Amino acid sequence: MYSLQSRAVAVRSRTALRDLLTLVRPGQWPKSLLVVPLVLLHPAAWTWPRPAALAGAVGLFVLASAVVYVGNDVADAGYDRAHPAKRHRPIAAGRVPVRTAVALGAALFVVLVVATAVTLPVLFAPLGAYVALNAAYSRWLKHVPVAEVFAVAAGFALRVLAGYLATGVRPSGWLLLCVFLLCFLPVLGKRRRELDLPEALRRPVLRGYSAAFLDQLLVLAAGLTVVVFLFFAHERWGARADLVLAAVLLPVLFGLCRYLHVVLVQGGGADPARGLLRDRVLLGSGVLSVVALAAAGLLSP
Repeated sequence: MYSLQSRAVAVRSRTALRDLLTLVRPGQWPKSLLVVPLVLLHPAAWTWPRPAALAGAVGLFVLASAVVYVGNDVADAGYDRAHPAKRHRPIAAGRVPVRTAVALGAALFVVLVVATAVTLPVLFAPLGAYVALNAAYSRWLKHVPVAEVFAVAAGFALRVLAGYLATGVRPSGWLLLCVFLLCFLPVLGKRRRELDLPEALRRPVLRGYSAAFLDQLLVLAAGLTVVVFLFFAHERWGARADLVLAAVLLPVLFGLCRYLHVVLVQGGGADPARGLLRDRVLLGSGVLSVVALAAAGLLSP
């Protein structure tokens, strides 16, 4: 009897730990790796201890995202309970009490503040902006059409900015705007696909969108990305920018056109990260763009 009771307690403990881990969504942690790629194209980023600072920045953004995910699930518990799929989330399903979730979020926030102060205090600004932006998103912005897409894309751009601040490498404003637009595109594509879902599975803000409107925004954002990239190239290279653009612009332009084809013609884009990895043409154009960018030394001073 004692053995059975001990086994039942152990099972409940493992289930509770699994539910708490689900709250912080480890499957989303790879998004924090956006801190790294563009900075590493800069030669100075490879000098020690900058790689360690980059790793620390990734870890801090993982912590910040965990705080945000817990807060979002607490705030959305009422809506999630009525959602056919999200009702299985730990808080909405009643497996994790709200008090426990709040305590977990508060503990993670304290760890985030202390870890930032000890390791990379320069990241207080982007981390604070990221947490504040997501708090505003959870409470208000997610119900405002277009503004909610801006908020999501800005969260990704803040990760990239954090990578530059962590290494002390000066970022370009044009580059950060280009990153923002590149992140803006897949969020728009995801919203476009969500319009195809049954009404019960749609997020409420989709009532403020139409398929035609999102299609136009996708094309506009893709065009602006190219324009901003041109400004960035001329800022970095001046008269030599033409040589760089000859090597870099074609794969970038092809990748943007391919993405529009995937979303507007093939009906893809519902899962941006998985779609990028599964579409070999899109992935290949992205790799070619990065290789060309690195070979041209576009991010060097």
